[in-house]
Amino acid sequence: MSTRIALIGIIVEREASVEQLNRLLHEYGEYVVGRMGIPYRKRGVNIISVAVDAPQDMISAMSGKIGSLDGISVKTVYSNIADNPM
Repeated sequence: MSTRIALIGIIVEREASVEQLNRLLHEYGEYVVGRMGIPYRKRGVNIISVAVDAPQDMISAMSGKIGSLDGISVKTVYSNIADNPM
């Protein structure tokens, strides 16, 4: 199955949703290439970037589930590079 590289940008505005977010990230852990979190204390939010390499439907599902969490905003940027394993 073809995979794509994507960057998922997440802004956490409600700390109570962090446990659910971490559970989802763990669920899709096999696709995660790397993750960086930045606490922005001045504004009371956390900014997280997650690099993934996965089938496009998996990326969409993951992003959709994250975006449905209360107090969490998400945007996904896709690379034009696709991998077509033999």
